[in-house]
Amino acid sequence: MSSLFADVDTVQDRLAAVDYLADRGLATALFLAATLPQPILLEGEAGVGKTEAAKSLARVVDTPLFRLQCYEGIDVSDALYEWNYPRQLLEIRVAEASGRDVSEEALFGAQNLIERPLLQALRHRGPRPAVLLIDEVDRADDEFEAFLFELLAESTVTIPELGTLSAEFPPIVVLTSNRTRDLHDALKRRCLYHWIDYPDVEHAAQIVRRRVPGASNPLVQQVVSAVNRLRRLDLQKQPGVAETIDWVAALAALGVEVLDSTGADATLGSVLKYREDVDLARNRRDEWLTGS
Repeated sequence: MSSLFADVDTVQDRLAAVDYLADRGLATALFLAATLPQPILLEGEAGVGKTEAAKSLARVVDTPLFRLQCYEGIDVSDALYEWNYPRQLLEIRVAEASGRDVSEEALFGAQNLIERPLLQALRHRGPRPAVLLIDEVDRADDEFEAFLFELLAESTVTIPELGTLSAEFPPIVVLTSNRTRDLHDALKRRCLYHWIDYPDVEHAAQIVRRRVPGASNPLVQQVVSAVNRLRRLDLQKQPGVAETIDWVAALAALGVEVLDSTGADATLGSVLKYREDVDLARNRRDEWLTGS
């Protein structure tokens, strides 16, 4: 797996080639995750590019991405596997109609196994390891975290009916968290860690220009500066890079080349997602629109 990238510069350059501008710290963390190999936990506010980092990594490695979106109540059947019960029932009925028995091995064979993202990543046949994205792991509960320990430590899972399955090509595992709750220390110990912060104005402008190439340079610069000032307000949801890109795209679609109060009012829903935040932004427009 160490041959995936020659060095950190290679990671940074190849990510940039697919329009993901990673800073040196993130590029180093991804290089280590692919080289050691070791799972990596990416934390940061929503919209700073955690999920996109995993997607971009899969593109530059030229390998499948298997994404598990976590949520409250997620369990093994959602994440790892479940049995195809309708097919099993059909096999039983066909056997009964023909006067024969169905063995347990036949019912619980691989042909009746429905693979979910974790198992798909472990059973990936190569030649390069898949990227397994466990997205927003903080939304899952403690029991699901504990279930992940074996997979993260050994790229192995146990299925009672089939036994222990180990990955021939252990996946590059990327976990993301918005820190809606604290994760267990045991999970963190198994992972590299990297915090993705909001980019500075110049870095944000570079990202937006890549994603919205039709927008004028003055508009991009004005919007990223305005977003930076918006974050100083007491908002319920701080706008991230994703919202910044959406805002510039909306303004560009309307033919706006310079950010003014008219264009800002018409498109605030692209960058702010709560009514209270929109009202606050409109009431304090001068603070963030022009910095006055």
